[in-house]
Amino acid sequence: MKALYSLLGAAYIVTTSFYLSPKKAIEKNEISTKKIVRLADTKSEKSAATAVSSSEELYRSIVFEQGHELNEEVFFKAVTGFENMKKAGLLNGDSHLLTVCDFSMSSNTKRLWVIDMNEKKVLFNSLVAHGKNTGEEFATNFSNTESSLQSSLGFYITDATYDGDNGYSLRLLGMDKGFNDAAYRRAIVMHGADYVSEEFAAMHKRIGRSWGCPAVPRDLTKPIINTIKGRNLLFIYYPDENYLSKSEWLKA
Repeated sequence: MKALYSLLGAAYIVTTSFYLSPKKAIEKNEISTKKIVRLADTKSEKSAATAVSSSEELYRSIVFEQGHELNEEVFFKAVTGFENMKKAGLLNGDSHLLTVCDFSMSSNTKRLWVIDMNEKKVLFNSLVAHGKNTGEEFATNFSNTESSLQSSLGFYITDATYDGDNGYSLRLLGMDKGFNDAAYRRAIVMHGADYVSEEFAAMHKRIGRSWGCPAVPRDLTKPIINTIKGRNLLFIYYPDENYLSKSEWLKA
């Protein structure tokens, strides 16, 4: 009989050794979950750090004309949008051109850059106009509303060319909902203008203004448009916290 009790006791110990009380099971599950979350966070942080490091390396490899450098933080934001749009399949797989308009700068400065990221060089650095109701020398107000005569912030995809009232022009597709997605309907395009020149700026203390279009100098219209047309990226930047916090393309 003692042998039977000993055998039953041993069996009980073996079977219960694999059993966890509900409280301990929950605690173990919580620990495992926290470990998974920490690992995911670490991977995300490493991915973001790698992206920043890559952008920094790219920025430092581009030769900007002295005194006409694109702001580093603006460049990082433009590259973030570029990479996100490429992942979303909105840009061609071999797309490597990045056009940036920094509307935080004076309109009398060359605040448009066209950058070849493969060749790591600036193809164009030019004056560019903002909308009539966006501001005088400096841009201050932006809108996505028709007839506002204001510029719209955000990421655009360059589309097809056409000859219109302003001559050779490039259609732009606004990709930021609520910020520039009415661009096509508003006829916000890139075109040339006589008022975008250093001579005009010297006479009026600022270059001229458009009806919301990023207008460029006449002599650079065709060269710039023919370079960036056909589903390449254009980024119009301004340090507007509402836009910067809401744009889905700026999320790392």
